[in-house]
Amino acid sequence: MPNADNWQGDVLRDLGGSPQRGGRQPGAGPHDVGTPVQGSDVAVPGSPAQGAGPGPGAPRRPEQQVSHTPGAGPHRNTPDSLPVVDGALSGAIRKPRHGEPLASRAAHTLRRIVSSSAAREVAEITRTAERLQQPVTTGRQIAVTSIRGGAGKTTVAALLGTTYAHYRQDPVLLVEADPALGSLPLRLGSQSLRWTTGDVANIVEPQMSLLDVTGYLVQLPDNAWLLPGSQGRIGAMLDTRAYERVMVSLRRYFGVTVVDCETLPAEVARVALSAAQARVLTAPATLEGVTSTYNVLEWMKGLPRHVIDGTVVVLTEQMPRAGIDLDKAAQQLESTGAGVQVLPYDRHLAAGGAIRTELLARSTRQAATRLAADVFQLSQKRR
Repeated sequence: MPNADNWQGDVLRDLGGSPQRGGRQPGAGPHDVGTPVQGSDVAVPGSPAQGAGPGPGAPRRPEQQVSHTPGAGPHRNTPDSLPVVDGALSGAIRKPRHGEPLASRAAHTLRRIVSSSAAREVAEITRTAERLQQPVTTGRQIAVTSIRGGAGKTTVAALLGTTYAHYRQDPVLLVEADPALGSLPLRLGSQSLRWTTGDVANIVEPQMSLLDVTGYLVQLPDNAWLLPGSQGRIGAMLDTRAYERVMVSLRRYFGVTVVDCETLPAEVARVALSAAQARVLTAPATLEGVTSTYNVLEWMKGLPRHVIDGTVVVLTEQMPRAGIDLDKAAQQLESTGAGVQVLPYDRHLAAGGAIRTELLARSTRQAATRLAADVFQLSQKRR
C-alpha cells in the first residue's frame, strides 16, 4: 500500500519545520458524510483490501441484492477475490528505487542548509495545505484522462487521490473508469480485487450508510477507498448508465472523488468529464504530446466556457530531460484558457509499480501537491 504519512511531513522536515495536519470542520463535509470516519474505524472482518465482502450493517448479502439495471435479473453471486499481480510475476518485481539519486538528494539537503529561503518554502507549503483542507458542501468529482495511452493518466490520478486522502479528513474515493486492464489498483498497492464498478452499480441503494458502501470498496491508507473497474479482464467494458448510477449514488458519501477515465474519445470518459467539477488532461512532455493536446484544447474552446476554465493540463516528463522547452510549451497551452503544470521525471514513478510517497523525489511531491490544490480550487468554483 502506498504510505502517504510522510507526504507533507517529509517536505517540512527537509526545511526544518514540522508537519501540520489539517482537520475538517465539524459539519462542513458532504451532507451525508457527517463525522469523519477513519479507515481503521470502518475496517470489517476480512479487510476490504484483501477482497472482503460488505461490513456489518449491510442491508442484505450481495448475492441477495436485486439488480437495478433495467431488464436485468438478480445480481450474480459474490465474485471471487483475485490478486492484482499474478503470483508467477512476483519474482520479476525489483525493490523500488527512490525517485532521485542519492547524490541529488544530498545536494538538495546541502542547498537547504545554506539557503535563507526555508521559511518562505514552509509558508508556501502551509498555504497549499490550507487550500487542500477547505470544507465542501457536496462531494467534488475530478476526472483524469488523456488522448493517448502512456501519458501518465493513472499515475496522476493515483497521486491526486493519495494527496487528498492525506490532507483531508473526510473520506476520499478513487474510481477506476478504465476497466480494460486499468492499472490504478496496482499503482495504489492493492493486493486483491473483488467488487467492481459494474457490480456496485447493481448493489448500491439510497438507504445504505457509508459503512455499508465501504464494504464493497478496497480500503487504502488515510481514509481513502478504491472502486476498481474490473478484475483485470481483457476487453472488459463499463456501461455508461452503470457508471452514472455509481457516481450519483456514491457522491454524497465522499468529500472528493478522483476518476481515472479511459482515454478520449471513449464514451464513459466524455460523460465523466462533463459531470466533473474539474478535469485533468495528461500529456507526455514531447512535441507530439503537446501538439495533440493543443488541438484538443482548441476544440474544447467551442464547448461551454466552464469546461476549459476547469481543465488543467499535466505535462508528464517521461525521461530525465524533456526534448522540448517546457516553459514555451506551457505558454502555448495556457493561451487556450486551460491551466498547465509539469510533473517532473521521477525514477520511482517510471518503474510503474505501487507508488510509495516516501520514495518520491522532493520535486515530485511538491508538484503533485500543487496540482492537487489547484485542481481542488477549480472544482470549488463550479457547484
